[in-house]
Amino acid sequence: MIIGVAGGTGSGKTTVSEAILDRVGRDRIAYLQHDSYYRDRSHLPPEERAEVNFDHPDALETELLVEHLKAMQQGRAVEVPVYDFTRHVRKEETRTLRPRPVVLVEGILVLAEESLRRQMDVKLYVDTDADLRFIRRLRRDISERDRTLDSVVEQYLDDVRPMHLEFVEPSKRYADLIIPEGGFNTVALDAVVAQVERLLDRQGRAARP
Repeated sequence: MIIGVAGGTGSGKTTVSEAILDRVGRDRIAYLQHDSYYRDRSHLPPEERAEVNFDHPDALETELLVEHLKAMQQGRAVEVPVYDFTRHVRKEETRTLRPRPVVLVEGILVLAEESLRRQMDVKLYVDTDADLRFIRRLRRDISERDRTLDSVVEQYLDDVRPMHLEFVEPSKRYADLIIPEGGFNTVALDAVVAQVERLLDRQGRAARP
């Protein structure tokens, strides 16, 4: 079973994903982030890497993620790329991810890509006000990705906001469930976890001789 978790930058997708992991059981879920599949930019000089629009679907190697999802559905482990967000390059090492009964895929554009949506059994969209999302992104990029205040604001106005309006926000219509307030919405999380548990139980019964 594949679950997709989408939503704008800073919406709380990771918080929702972590809640699902904790409540369903980390031993039952393979967790994938679309961000791991950013295309390698090591062939570009650093100043050109910084100019890439990382919020456009073309910035991500979605076709590789789709291949990995299909491989795990067939019971095969995959080698997930490891991305360096400070230098905008893929690292040489990869992360081995083995299949589990549930695969959780998280990212701002996972519902915007039809090839990904076709793989999903449950589609979630985390909906949070734009001002809160921007503040969260600002704090994250400064503390975790070595960005300056001016660079974060400039990127948000030039790329993040326009791409959100063009690709991310419209993908909400494909969601099976829209979760306002992200990980703080316990009612929605209860419903998601209950649905996952039902599907897992159904799969378990079908697998018995």
